[in-house]
Order: sequence, then structure tokens, then C-alpha cells
Amino acid sequence: MPKPKTSSGKKNLISQRLVELRKLHNLSQRDLAHKLQLAGYDMDKNVITRIETNKRYVTDIELQALCKVFHISYDYLIEDNEN
Repeated sequence: MPKPKTSSGKKNLISQRLVELRKLHNLSQRDLAHKLQLAGYDMDKNVITRIETNKRYVTDIELQALCKVFHISYDYLIEDNEN
């Protein structure tokens, strides 16, 4: 069974919002990966890169990790990102 994609063919809804958040907080992809690892989540720079370039699906655990690190809601991370 094929994995779902957005109507535009993207593999996740958060790529652009993640880039915006990371830049807003003046974090490199490596810095963000380090913060996630310190918080107990196993996400490295390559994972961040693949999410931001829409080459990777995002798990619910990864969504939770990003929301906790950035202190944001799931809705903020996901909503209105396909437009």
C-alpha cells in the first residue's frame, strides 16, 4: 500500500514551518538536532535535513519532540502549511 502524500506530492506538512521555526530561533540543523538529542529524542542533522526538504515522513514521536523543543502546539506545526 502506498504511503500518503499531500495533494502537492509532499511527504510531510511541516517542512516549511520547521525551517521557519529553526531560523526564528537562530538554530542550524545541527544545533536543532543537538537540542532534540539533549531532550532525549534520537534525531540527527540528516533527519532534520530530510524533513525540511520533504524527503522524509515524520512520525508522531518526532512531531511531539519538535513541539516540546520549540514550545508550540501540534496545530501550529501542522496547520496551514500546504498553502
